[in-house]
Amino acid sequence: MSVPTFAELGVSTPLVRALAKCDIHKPFAIQSLVIGDVLEGHDVLAKAPTGSGKTLAFALPMIERIDPNAPRPAALVLAPTRELAVQIVEQTKPLAQARSLVVSAVYGGVGYDHQARNARRSDMLVATPGRLLDLMGRGDLTLDHVRYLVLDEADRMPDMGFRPDVDRIVKATSQNRQTLFFSATLDGEAGKIARAYTGDDARRHEHAPAVDAPAMVEHRFVGVSRESKLDALIDEIRADQGERTLVFVRTKRGADRLAKRLSGRGLKVVAMHGNKSQNQRTRALAQFEDNRVDALVATDVAARGIDVRDIKRVINFDPPADHQAYVHRVGRTARAGRSGVGVTFVSELESADVEQIVRRLDLAKEFQAAGFPYAERPGRPHSSGGASRSRGRRRSRGSRTRR
Repeated sequence: MSVPTFAELGVSTPLVRALAKCDIHKPFAIQSLVIGDVLEGHDVLAKAPTGSGKTLAFALPMIERIDPNAPRPAALVLAPTRELAVQIVEQTKPLAQARSLVVSAVYGGVGYDHQARNARRSDMLVATPGRLLDLMGRGDLTLDHVRYLVLDEADRMPDMGFRPDVDRIVKATSQNRQTLFFSATLDGEAGKIARAYTGDDARRHEHAPAVDAPAMVEHRFVGVSRESKLDALIDEIRADQGERTLVFVRTKRGADRLAKRLSGRGLKVVAMHGNKSQNQRTRALAQFEDNRVDALVATDVAARGIDVRDIKRVINFDPPADHQAYVHRVGRTARAGRSGVGVTFVSELESADVEQIVRRLDLAKEFQAAGFPYAERPGRPHSSGGASRSRGRRRSRGSRTRR
């Protein structure tokens, strides 16, 4: 089945030319699914992972529909993190300029006045919920004229405590708006929010990477003790020195502490989390993208805005909270047909919790290869790996599986 062109999806010639200047010539799958419905004015519920091309899926048709002479802002995109908001603006600005539209972002960590002036002049405003409410509370901005509303990575909004803020923002927009809801899942709380914000006739689309996609991830689990954990991390980072390595930790304080300890052992490392200023976070991300550091240490919340190419290795220094967090973290590697490695450190006290993740994601072989016991549930076929290997092995044998 042939992939439609942007023009065949209804994208105008000026925007097709602008896309070509950005070296974008063929739509991704989620773009092919969504663009036509948005152009026709439908509300959309879209399930798509990070890195699937969803930004252009909502931005392109919105840019087409916005009237340059309409009161501003006409379109609002809500994003859970500052980094994601900045990346959306960077991706959409060259396209918006093709239609003489203005795009800007508002987020915390910087001064109000400059952002407020830019927001009032913007046809499309990209915002984090907290800073947007601050500007509205100060009387700097009104959402009365918003006719197009996007919630990007909407599944993360409840996790980050944004649901009340988002409710207030949505109520402040026009009742006649068009709403586009993009999320990694449309189940549970995210599904309830999606139904509350969109109309009964909303079009629903789901996109997941094809099973036979060439991208390959090697999943490895490494048994560690408190004393061996730092040395194990240093070994992992040095194994691919010169490649991009992303390290996940549980807390902001843990990120700073780990970065300091690694620096003391001769590695160049930067940390990124919610307590960093915007300038600090932008600088850390730029150093990571330019390969000027050996590793970036980040919390889950801060990492929502990281969409960097060619991340070779993702290391869960602290295990993820659940299987969805695991997929989000490890999904940062092995993109665009490249291979990558996902490494999870597991102490004896953490093994039971990690085993639950392993069950949900069918990673029993990889877990057992690290020497962790794994009890098969009744009715499930036995894994070929042995369950009696010692937990004490620090290095695991990895096997490549499709992501």
